[in-house]
Amino acid sequence: MPRAGRTQDRGFWWACGTCRSRNYLSVKNKRNDPDRMKIRKYCPRCKSHTQHRETAINARAGKS
Repeated sequence: MPRAGRTQDRGFWWACGTCRSRNYLSVKNKRNDPDRMKIRKYCPRCKSHTQHRETAINARAGKS
């Protein structure tokens, strides 16, 4: 789990592309990776590996 001080500016959630459930919290360097990232991860709600994409730390689940 990332430290609390770094999550506001560099932290983000991995959100499932199918059910939009926010499952994982992560931190990245925005200088090296300025674009939104996508990765295949396991979603416990869908019970399968699905594509997850980066969402804002303060975004609400299910909102577009």
